Amino acid sequence: MTKEAAVQIENLGSLDRKMTLQFNRADIHQAREARLTKISKSMKMPGFRPGKVPKKMVEQQYGMQVDFEVQYDKASQLFYELSKKEGLKLASQPRLEPKSEIDSDEIVFDAFFEVLPEVKIGDFSASELTRYTTEVNDPEIDRALDVLRKQRVHYHSRGEAGDHGDGGSDTSAQKDDQVTIDFVGMIDGVEFAGGKAEDFKFVIGAGQMLPEFEAAALGLKKGESKTFPMKFPDDYHGAEVAGKTAEFTVTMKDVAWPHMPPVDEEFAKSLGITEGGVEKMRSEIKTNMDREVKRRTEALLKSQVMDELVKQCPLDVPKSLITGEQERLIEAARNDLIQRGIPNAKDAPIPPEMFAEQADKRVRLGLILSDLVKQQNLIASPEQIKASIEETAATYEDPKEVMRWYYSDPNRLKEVEAVVLEENVVKHICSLAKVTDKAVTFEELSKMS
Repeated sequence: MTKEAAVQIENLGSLDRKMTLQFNRADIHQAREARLTKISKSMKMPGFRPGKVPKKMVEQQYGMQVDFEVQYDKASQLFYELSKKEGLKLASQPRLEPKSEIDSDEIVFDAFFEVLPEVKIGDFSASELTRYTTEVNDPEIDRALDVLRKQRVHYHSRGEAGDHGDGGSDTSAQKDDQVTIDFVGMIDGVEFAGGKAEDFKFVIGAGQMLPEFEAAALGLKKGESKTFPMKFPDDYHGAEVAGKTAEFTVTMKDVAWPHMPPVDEEFAKSLGITEGGVEKMRSEIKTNMDREVKRRTEALLKSQVMDELVKQCPLDVPKSLITGEQERLIEAARNDLIQRGIPNAKDAPIPPEMFAEQADKRVRLGLILSDLVKQQNLIASPEQIKASIEETAATYEDPKEVMRWYYSDPNRLKEVEAVVLEENVVKHICSLAKVTDKAVTFEELSKMS
């Protein structure tokens, strides 16, 4: 009989544990011999054909390495067997440390690891949640149309007649006009780097320039100049001029007034509405806005529920899980930098501390959600997953193709399953908590994070 036993399991903290493992050298003899035999079959050595190197020479070169390998393998196997027997819920891989000599007959390892915390689902009867509602009506649609019109604005020089008029008798620069200027700035009578430009364009009131600069351009006509002092903010991005006062001279080269396209059939066509004209365009805008309202209101409610789960279900979080989540967030951030073409993104240092709070919350929620879903049977059913995909597919030209796209990849289905599962959790918590409905405008909803 060989001896296989955990000498003891020690509690090193709320979640940290140490398991002492002990086994006989005889327990690994067969595995050791098999590994040496495998090495000998491919080992090359001068004077010997492959696979014909004497066992003694194989032992001399690889014996100690194989000893380490099979001992660690045996310790790892024994650790998982005993963990299962003891009913331990492991949060991390064990860190194995040998405690005995490499050639000892009795081999001892210490395994350091973390266990998952016990999750206690709190009482949500006193929790207060706000469910926002928004009606998309004609004024909201009109404001959306104005945004679309501004995105398609074009400019005409003031005083010059054209298909859209001349902009009126006042040819001076006004708010929302696009002006073209030359400017030069001096500090203590000396020009400074970046303080001079020709044919520089900007829109007055768009916030592209510092307020003093916009104010100086306002009211100027083509050909007129103006000199004015301007103090750069102390935190200005140009360190050489930050906090200093410069004297600028601007010369107006052109003043152009904005013309926004009228809301008509041509405008509808520019948005891809080939049939139905303005009425169809307004209908599609409302549909898109309703979809955005649904997305935002659900996200706001979900955020409140998740915050409440963290609040009502306090628990200790395994450090190893937080570290792993930080690594995933860093990798995602790095990939984002690479996608955006940021130089040296692959090697840019990204400190884990940046994601410490986010990683902690994500791990915490993952543990809570996993336990809550099991307790309350909130798993996403196939019918729910299908309904969710159908809702998404309905927004595309070929819904059937979108359905096939989702069902052709198990990973895509898992993503939908995770979304539906969270929706089930939100509904469950809302059924327990005090939920107040609050009506807000589309503009107010858009400003909510």
